[in-house]
Amino acid sequence: MRRNPYSSAEIDRASHKRHSDDDIEDLLVGSKTRFVPVDTERNLVDRKGDNPQPVFLQGMMARAMMSGGAQPIFLGHVEEETFFALDITGFELPAPDMGEFIDLRQVGSLLFAREGSILAYARAMTYWHRRHRFCGVCGAATKVSKAGHERLCTSEACKAQHFPRTDPAVIMLVHHGDQCLLGRGKQFPRGMHSTLAGFVEPGESFEDAVAREVYEEVKVKVHDVRYRHSQPWPFPASVMIGFHAEAEGLDFEVDTSELESARWMSREELRPENLPKDGSFSMPRKDSIARRLIEEWLGHEAGPPPVV
Repeated sequence: MRRNPYSSAEIDRASHKRHSDDDIEDLLVGSKTRFVPVDTERNLVDRKGDNPQPVFLQGMMARAMMSGGAQPIFLGHVEEETFFALDITGFELPAPDMGEFIDLRQVGSLLFAREGSILAYARAMTYWHRRHRFCGVCGAATKVSKAGHERLCTSEACKAQHFPRTDPAVIMLVHHGDQCLLGRGKQFPRGMHSTLAGFVEPGESFEDAVAREVYEEVKVKVHDVRYRHSQPWPFPASVMIGFHAEAEGLDFEVDTSELESARWMSREELRPENLPKDGSFSMPRKDSIARRLIEEWLGHEAGPPPVV
């Protein structure tokens, strides 16, 4: 089954090692251990050549930063290599010409799938840690536990456990006959249109969330809501659950507090040679599940929905 970008299927998370301080200490000084530096949600990438390459730290360089307070987070193993995330926000790189810190989405579609998934995983974990330094129950400081996969409240009266969280969001291609409905968010780059999406609310199934979000955004009722596949989306902390959904009709009304605009597009209009050349319309990025949902509907990716 084809994986979406940023999915970490190739990473052996080795969760049993998170409970052993001795195992983690041995891994931290291993000759095949790599550290994934993250600076305020940005990953370190070398873009000097033809293809961008992730930059990993190791050895004395990484240990110097940890001695200065950078907190390692165990990610797992990829074949014979071990990976830790390392939040180095506020630190200076020992060698400034190693690369540049950039938003992963700028290069995600150009990286190998494995590398993209490692960078995304590191980004997600460091983001969570920066926002959970204090207990949400009592307000006391928290400390790192289980190799970075838990934070514990330091108050003896509380001792609450906090675990990394991912916000579920539904993302859906709404179609009717030979047309699909694409929306434009106010924050999108010029011309870009995408599938509709929204967060799942408490007490709501994914299918219910699809129907609610579509009606809220464009006043369209849908049926035959079918799951396709999912994608981790750590921008900042979501997992996208992808669907196709059939609209009951073509009439719609945009809620301008949700979207800037929306439009029905036919398969013919979405053929690459028929897309506007003036930048007034463009598809979602190739690293997004939105793009894949559209490509599936266009028939560029054949086959039944994946078995889950």
